[in-house]
Amino acid sequence: MFFTSSGPDGASPVLLLHGGGVAGWMWGSLRKRLESNYTVLVPDLPGHGKSAAEPYVSHPHALSAITTLLTTAVPDRPVTVIGFSLGAQLAIQLASARPDLVSQAIVVSAQAKAMPFANATLAALGVSAPLARQRWFAKLQARELFIPPHLMEDYISTSSDITKTTLLAAVGANIRFELPAAWSKFHGRALVMVGERERRLMRDSAHIIHAALPSSTLSVVPGCGHGIPLQRPDWFDDRVIGWLDAI
Repeated sequence: MFFTSSGPDGASPVLLLHGGGVAGWMWGSLRKRLESNYTVLVPDLPGHGKSAAEPYVSHPHALSAITTLLTTAVPDRPVTVIGFSLGAQLAIQLASARPDLVSQAIVVSAQAKAMPFANATLAALGVSAPLARQRWFAKLQARELFIPPHLMEDYISTSSDITKTTLLAAVGANIRFELPAAWSKFHGRALVMVGERERRLMRDSAHIIHAALPSSTLSVVPGCGHGIPLQRPDWFDDRVIGWLDAI
């Protein structure tokens, strides 16, 4: 699995996990703000970006790759994990399954209960999958994630490289995801974020995640949809850094 590492050697590590359909480039703004004080690890998850040749298989498979990355790149140094959407689900799973590797977690727009009629949704997605390689269709999808103009070419390139196998596996894992019971036992700090204008399922999920871990902080972001880090990058970066500094 491809990843980049930046920042001072030996500094506290931060792991940034992107959402489905994008790649590590979505974190460019936050990475630049963090890397003066933190070791910042930014992978391209399987099937995405520079890891496109390795298909996305499942959340457990991706979690295994992430675990290998952490134990190799920052051994014996628990990370702050920040995840968006699919990456936020992986952040929850990492903190739940390997709390020894995670000191803090920021969970942004994670679906936390299974979507009804998942099979029908995936069947429709399979039929429309070839459209993802069309530039006009990718631009329409980019609007849903609030991809800014300067990242549009990165998004179109990433979208065109995602295979049908990866698309169905990643979306299937995402819409069938349920909150692990072990999340309630996570002892690190946690911040749960959701956009005020996201779908009801996403807003309900944020409350479920927070309720399962009452020590967490829940933040409903006014005016935002599903794409907070890209829709309001300056605000998001300030919020993350402020939360990290408030220890």
